[in-house]
Amino acid sequence: MMLSAALRVMLIAAALAAGCSGAPWNNPHPADEDGANILYTSFSERPKHLDPVQSYSENEYVLIANIYQPPLQYHYFKRPYELVPFAATEVPRAQLFDENGRRLPDSADAKLVAYSDYLIRIRPGILYQPHPALAQGAQGRYVYHDLKPGELSGIHAIGDFKATGTRELVAADYVHQIKRLAHPRLHSPIMQLMGEYIVGLKELAAELARADKATAKGGFLDLTRFDLAGAQAVDRYTYRIRVRGKYPQFVYWLAMPFFAPVPPESDRFYAQPGMAERNISLDWFPVGTGPYMLTVNNPNRQMVLERNPNYQGEVYPSEGEPGDAEAGLLGDAGKPLPFIDKVVFALEKEQIPYWNKFLQGYYDASGIASDTFDQAVQFTGQGDVTLSEEMQARGIRLQTSIATTVFYLGFNMLDPVVGGYGERARKLRHAISIAIDQEEMISIFRNGRGIAAQGPIPPGIFGYREGEDGINPYVYDWKDGAPRRKSVEYTKKLLAEAGYPHGRNAKTGEPLLLHLDTTGTGPDAKARLDWYAKQFEKIGVQLAVRPTDWNRFQEKIRKGNVQMYFLGWNADYPDPENFLFLLHGAQSKVKTSGENASNYENPEFDRLFERMKNMYNGPERQAIIDRMVEIARRDAPWVWSLFPKDYTLHHAWVRNRKPNQMANNGLKYQRIDPQLRSQRRREWNQPVLWPAVALLVAVGLSLLPAVRTYRRRERATASIDKA
Repeated sequence: MMLSAALRVMLIAAALAAGCSGAPWNNPHPADEDGANILYTSFSERPKHLDPVQSYSENEYVLIANIYQPPLQYHYFKRPYELVPFAATEVPRAQLFDENGRRLPDSADAKLVAYSDYLIRIRPGILYQPHPALAQGAQGRYVYHDLKPGELSGIHAIGDFKATGTRELVAADYVHQIKRLAHPRLHSPIMQLMGEYIVGLKELAAELARADKATAKGGFLDLTRFDLAGAQAVDRYTYRIRVRGKYPQFVYWLAMPFFAPVPPESDRFYAQPGMAERNISLDWFPVGTGPYMLTVNNPNRQMVLERNPNYQGEVYPSEGEPGDAEAGLLGDAGKPLPFIDKVVFALEKEQIPYWNKFLQGYYDASGIASDTFDQAVQFTGQGDVTLSEEMQARGIRLQTSIATTVFYLGFNMLDPVVGGYGERARKLRHAISIAIDQEEMISIFRNGRGIAAQGPIPPGIFGYREGEDGINPYVYDWKDGAPRRKSVEYTKKLLAEAGYPHGRNAKTGEPLLLHLDTTGTGPDAKARLDWYAKQFEKIGVQLAVRPTDWNRFQEKIRKGNVQMYFLGWNADYPDPENFLFLLHGAQSKVKTSGENASNYENPEFDRLFERMKNMYNGPERQAIIDRMVEIARRDAPWVWSLFPKDYTLHHAWVRNRKPNQMANNGLKYQRIDPQLRSQRRREWNQPVLWPAVALLVAVGLSLLPAVRTYRRRERATASIDKA
């Protein structure tokens, strides 16, 4: 007996409901990756450079810091940030010499130091990732170093080369990379700076420029034929870098990809005709000794890091800062790194789709955008930050960290009203500093993501003081175990002592009008600037905001044609010198085109800076920093605004995550529980079938009258035929 159409529809619907395997239907990742040891994350913009000599952007470092192996790295857990060996056997300490080549003690005055030597020893046995540039045949000849026309046919990516090879990392590879800073075709962003320090680097750049002009267009410029006085291999595993004068901060550069090793073979391999046209270059396919290697580079879809099979010799840290062990961060101590086999970076240009996929479990970690902040985070009655109930129900964890960044409102010290070093000007600046309620601004405009700055040095940087010892006494009082902003009444008293009672000039009676230059535009910026104007109104001062574009703003800063302005600074390296130099008189923007945009100049501060910048961390350096910060607080060339706070979320199946503002190679420490992730994905992404079933049943029922009519006609036709 034939089944009715309606019955067939209902049976199909039932089969759909019963036949569901439980696997999420909306999973954007391949089904065969379910349960795999893979970390899923994203990128929003194509990395421009993956060649370590050119790369200098955060979205590039996320990749190459996990591929390349500089001699040093930052300890994953310790704060203040601490350098530890990576490929090197120890953190080198500079050897100081005078102009006659005589060794000087570490405490020698910087004026006596002609040059400093950094002797760097690397661990034997480190191997490069498998790569065709290192592939060798039976006779030891490189397989792909002399490709003939037509041999690149069918080659579109590095994986299309069938043969790969490796070799041991040697000291000469680090020297080769330092030479590459001077390569005329690479345009390294740190060449100018390093040319002032590394002996002979500027001379090498000039020599290479001449050689490049004599080389046929597109021809190979072989750096192994050129010597660099300031970087030389001493033996197979040791090399020396010589810098001019005394520059203790140079050691921080040794943790950056600029000083990671690059094998000369890769330059020769990638320089061959036809490679660049296929986007086959070091800028596209790195060659490193780090824990991961780039196996997919498709910036229109995804980029993939996979475990370097040749990586060995590094284990998970066994110590950290107080609280790390209790937080379960040291449970993997001593285990070999890395833990994760593959990291998939998917292209996500919009925040909302990324956020939704994170909530579904398809991305393992996420930041918090402004439009999703309220969904993710809530504040307690005491002002503490906690996860929302929805996030807690999913087992999501919140981590916060203070960025190595300072934002400030600067005074132009050359200005006749807000500038100067007399008592009147200082009290005016202190009054403004108190009147601007940074805590309120952070709460309203940053969702609480930041802490009010007490000086120029952020937490995590040597020299920063915690607690009562760290407050700015010109703006805050210490009450009930916390800093409390001084009152508006006290602020008005200061303003009157500065010669502006009730916000008017005591001599002329004219209202005090101040000007703030900013690049802020748009509705959000207008609301924030209106808020600033109200802060000045509290003490009777008028504020005129002068918005402008970035280029015009920079020009006004260079010429000193501003009264007040907004700026910020991100640390290049975690040393107090990298923040205090922003107030060094020799860095005056107007006088020297330096980074001191306030044109602040205090003889005692400058004298202490010259001593401090060349010292190693210790009690003596801390005492000098304390004095410098006190001078700056008293003179108040800035309104110390805020240190931003970063919020990140991760799922319960992600382990060993701790924010590190200086290191970008944290992937190797993280661990994934793929089984827990698969389980949660199924729970959170169950297909809702009943609407489809109901629709199919409704369609089936609606067909019943037509089916009955059709069947009656069929029977009537059959009866006539029989008759």
